[in-house]
Amino acid sequence: MAEQTYSDDQKISELVAKTTPGWFSFEYFPPKTDEGVKNLKKRILRMKNLGPLFTDFTWGAGGSTSELTLKLTSAAKNEMGTVANMHLTCTNQAVSMCGEALVACKKVGVRNIVALRGDPPRGQEKWEATADGFSCALDLVKYMRANHGDYFSISVAGYPEGHPDNIEVVEGGVDALTPAEKRRARTVKDEATGKDVVSVCREANFKKEMVYMKEKVDAGAEFVITQMFMDAGVYLDFVAACKEYGINVPIVPGIMCLNTYGGLERMTALCKTRLPEGFADQAKAANTSDDAFKEWGIKAGVEMCKACLDGGAPGLHFYTLNLERVVVGTLLGLGKITKEQAFGCSASDADAKHMVSAQGITTGEPAAKKAREA
Repeated sequence: MAEQTYSDDQKISELVAKTTPGWFSFEYFPPKTDEGVKNLKKRILRMKNLGPLFTDFTWGAGGSTSELTLKLTSAAKNEMGTVANMHLTCTNQAVSMCGEALVACKKVGVRNIVALRGDPPRGQEKWEATADGFSCALDLVKYMRANHGDYFSISVAGYPEGHPDNIEVVEGGVDALTPAEKRRARTVKDEATGKDVVSVCREANFKKEMVYMKEKVDAGAEFVITQMFMDAGVYLDFVAACKEYGINVPIVPGIMCLNTYGGLERMTALCKTRLPEGFADQAKAANTSDDAFKEWGIKAGVEMCKACLDGGAPGLHFYTLNLERVVVGTLLGLGKITKEQAFGCSASDADAKHMVSAQGITTGEPAAKKAREA
């Protein structure tokens, strides 16, 4: 029997270039259980009717979810009819392993890749290159272009506040910061001392990150998807900084859906995310019930997304955490979908218990770390 052949997917970089700004996309992770996979496929089909530009799937460290990630990406493209985007990381993977993954993608017509360094494996503090592996996302971008030409549409990560590894506590507090640092700094109160703790990516490290991102773009990356942020001003400053460094590809804001208060606390602490003034207090006050917090999360998401779009964002990339209620509510509040479309999606996230990834990511307690390692 002849091997089944698949048509090539549309390139996201080309879609972004010709689509009116204001589009949106959804990111999912591979669930750990068969029940979770089954539920996720149903959710992807429901959410497809909202009109995303593309759907996106994460990749586990060392290829721990590689088979399922590719299956989900292929299914989204070849069975569900969505444009599909697949993450590929360097963590615990030899060059040959990444090469095999790219060949497998081509066989099923998947041609959109997010090239990432990847998070350190669970239980490991620092990221280390594997023997015979890539040392960073730049190596992966170069490899893809050298071995596959322009077949793949490549995107990479961007860090509006600086990479979490480069965000440090500043002993002198806010007064020791430059104006630009003040706009991206995180300030939290130490519960033990009652004093403010200020942390930021200092100018020297931020400059190094921008130079590195320019290298990734020059090597062949065609657009950037950012790390989560909670202050739209940080995103807009980042876009301006990109232009200063000659990075002229689209900078797509990554929007973290606020599903639970505990999740918000953990994610922002792990990623060292700046919170706008009063944001933490508002979130805490809204945490009277799961429904109340989600409603507040939708309102906060709408406000932030509007500010990003008004500031020139090409689109919105939602980190769904495999759930839909907050995403749907946010899109409805933005006027991106109709009430009829919203009604076609689930009004609850009752299956959240099944949405645990093979990497240990959960949708609520504890929340996922959303650091796209460079």
